[in-house]
Amino acid sequence: MICVPDIASDRGAPRRELSLPDAVCLVVGIIIGVGVYQMAPAVVRGVGSGTGVLLIWILGGLLSLCGALTYAELASAWPRAGGDYVYLTRAYGSWAGFLFGWLQLAVVRPGDIAVMAFAFALYARAINPAFSQTGYAVAAVMALTAINVLSVHKGKWTQNILTAVKALGLLFIVAAGIWAGPSHVPAPAVEPLPFSLALIFVLFSFGGWNEMAYVAAEVKNPRRNIVRTPVSGLLMVTALYLLLNATFLYVLGFDGLRASEAVATGTVAAVLPRIGGRLIGVLICISALGAVNGLIFTGAHISYAAGKDHALFRLLGRWNSKTGTPVCALLLQGGLAVVLILLLGSFIDAIVYTAPAVYTFYCAVWP
Repeated sequence: MICVPDIASDRGAPRRELSLPDAVCLVVGIIIGVGVYQMAPAVVRGVGSGTGVLLIWILGGLLSLCGALTYAELASAWPRAGGDYVYLTRAYGSWAGFLFGWLQLAVVRPGDIAVMAFAFALYARAINPAFSQTGYAVAAVMALTAINVLSVHKGKWTQNILTAVKALGLLFIVAAGIWAGPSHVPAPAVEPLPFSLALIFVLFSFGGWNEMAYVAAEVKNPRRNIVRTPVSGLLMVTALYLLLNATFLYVLGFDGLRASEAVATGTVAAVLPRIGGRLIGVLICISALGAVNGLIFTGAHISYAAGKDHALFRLLGRWNSKTGTPVCALLLQGGLAVVLILLLGSFIDAIVYTAPAVYTFYCAVWP
């Protein structure tokens, strides 16, 4: 599909295509990536008991909900595509919106997509080493970008399916753990972590609660659903995280969870020792793909919003009325993500590339 739209497409604008379930799936799908699997043992090292483990995850959910409600209020006041771009422009002037749009286009959003694509690639290659991690990551970005370019309906249904599968997968881990029962084994001593660091890991696992603001212009019945979406999404995620961590504690015990290096695999392997590891690998791949698709879906709306106001981004500010998507913004965003994957080459380097810009603008929006 060519980037430059026809005259009819030039007159296109976002339409309210996202129902409440669609929007909730978008939020849940972006939040539940791979963080909860990787961070659960580290979080335990920052608290002193099983009760403390559950309480810190509840605290993370409540803190995230406070941030999400702030964004919901902003999105209700200005239900436009672009989220932070719109709020920063109104708060500080067009220069702030321009800077945010530029950094999101060149650094943050392609970098975030690359991070989750690398997470997918790590587990995909463990399941089938036919391709390199870079090859898997590039393929994921290209395929999901193409789906979102084709139509908003394909993009949102892809998100809905991936989110449903990952939620069912988490419930499968819970059911497997309950079926297996406790299997506490002696665990080696591990060095404790500060509570503050454990809380950072929890908040990282809840990251993505602000994404709904970027697509506020496409949410049906915005007066009600813009608030309901983050609240429903975060309550669902918090409930799943609590069930998951309670299951880990039940099966592995406090010391076993604290020392585990593959907590989900260890839990499922108690029931399915031969295929447990592969099943968890598939589930994490699906979780990562859901996050990649959600980031692609919402991210292009930032460049589209900037393109409506700034000449430098003008090509990106066109909405294709036939597909219901910002085609040019999606294609450029996907291309930049692929370039970053090729240049950075690893999950950690991609996180380091994006983190400073991300938190700088979070701090600018919150006041």
